[in-house]
Amino acid sequence: MLVLGVDPGSMRTGYGAVESDGRRHRLVEMGTLAPGQQLSLPEKLSHIHAGVCALIERLDPDALAVEDVFHAANTRTALVLGHVRGVVLLAGAQAGLPVHEYPPATVKQQVTGFGRAEKSQVAFMVTRMLELPEAVVAGDATDALAVALCFSCLRAAVVVPS
Repeated sequence: MLVLGVDPGSMRTGYGAVESDGRRHRLVEMGTLAPGQQLSLPEKLSHIHAGVCALIERLDPDALAVEDVFHAANTRTALVLGHVRGVVLLAGAQAGLPVHEYPPATVKQQVTGFGRAEKSQVAFMVTRMLELPEAVVAGDATDALAVALCFSCLRAAVVVPS
């Protein structure tokens, strides 16, 4: 199954595509969508939406996994993040994909075994789980890969009754 993970952000939205059977995982692609600081919020949202739509069209994932809103200290930051998440969720819905949302603590718990892991710990485990030859740098794309891996691990844990 190919999963596209997204870590929404107005300055940089991370994405990571992972092919997984739930136990073995393979990196397909990772990167960021960076709309540019000078753009207005509507222009940033349009850029991110178009970027996610293009990724979905090109990669043809089976599912979209998106990091849920965290509790930001700044209300404006949380609202802007909500807008970004909205256009990412819209892109998935428009493509007819199943869309799954995970709180950051759940993502960290699934990937590292600790719900309050640091970004460097998440990056370390993403590197290990994907059996990458060199360590990935902690950042938005790494967080997106963690979201995709979270989906894959949770999906594998679900036992289908016979």
